[in-house]
Amino acid sequence: MPGSINGTLETILVVDSDEEVLKTVVHLLEDANFRVFAADSGTKAITLSEATEEPIHLLLSEVELPQMSGPDLGKTLKKKRPDIHVMLMSGQENGNLLVLNYGWAYIQKKVVATKLVSMITGVLHAPDRSQLGDEFDSAKDPCPKVA
Repeated sequence: MPGSINGTLETILVVDSDEEVLKTVVHLLEDANFRVFAADSGTKAITLSEATEEPIHLLLSEVELPQMSGPDLGKTLKKKRPDIHVMLMSGQENGNLLVLNYGWAYIQKKVVATKLVSMITGVLHAPDRSQLGDEFDSAKDPCPKVA
């Protein structure tokens, strides 16, 4: 696809409790040339993370998961994988308010494939792993700058 932004086989751990959303996002990311692990809960995501020695470059998680929130999952994974990038998503109108204190990337659901891939690429290639939220907040900047 000319002009598309494609991954370079970086590994993304996608977590969403909605089966349809999870399938759709996994399919979009695989089509964009990312390696994808998928989980429908925070506890399954942690188990997947612990079961692999391979790097996981990005966590893409729903903000509001049952049992463990996306931000809590991000904090937990960063303890063992400090280099992991975190990007959260929500279908709630004010979902970004829940992630502002963390400074992590955020995208509002319903996501458009090209926007999602563009934001993920921007987050993965950001020089600062602290990922300032105002740099990659889709509510503020629909097209983050890619270095």
